[in-house]
Amino acid sequence: MRSADAATYIRTAMAILVVYLVIVKFYPAAIVFLIAFVIALDGLDGYMAVSEESKGKISFVQYFSAALGNKALKEKVSSIKHSIKKHAPHGARMDVAGDRVVEYSFWIVFTYLHVLPIYVLLIIVIRHSFVDALMASKGTSSKMKTWIGKAMYSSNIARGGINVVKFLAFAYLALMYIAGYPAVIGYVLVGILVAYILARGFAEVYESIKTTD
Repeated sequence: MRSADAATYIRTAMAILVVYLVIVKFYPAAIVFLIAFVIALDGLDGYMAVSEESKGKISFVQYFSAALGNKALKEKVSSIKHSIKKHAPHGARMDVAGDRVVEYSFWIVFTYLHVLPIYVLLIIVIRHSFVDALMASKGTSSKMKTWIGKAMYSSNIARGGINVVKFLAFAYLALMYIAGYPAVIGYVLVGILVAYILARGFAEVYESIKTTD
């Protein structure tokens, strides 16, 4: 098993664990830390895949520098990722599946606990189902060609931004349920997150339509 795939499986299993800990109202600080760790693992599997393919020649610092825009390193990492697709064609899709399991776990548990109304969950499920189907028909969403796709989805700022907002929203919802934090802040964060997810979904749909042969 590839180390990158193992990281995907570990973070999905950890997401289920965190969901259980939220339900039983475990220590809030521990849950916030675990949510941050699970979301941070989203970027680790990508590095592990590149490191494994390059036989350890790409360090985490170099990978991070490439993500921040170092042109020479970015081209090197991109070349390695292209090679990975030949040896592990399902890796990218498994990464997406892991992302969905992690995200759905949080949306479902907060709906189940009546922290969120069910229509929020329905919006997310419908958005992901149709957009993922469109993008799967074109391969992966890692290499956008349109300007809106690059700006709203595949850019490092967009990728990092969505993870930060996910952490803030899910961590605060956990604190709402366990420690009684004010609900209004949680709903504002959820509104921002849903808007962000819908905007990125629009970018994917636009990408799919504009780049159809």
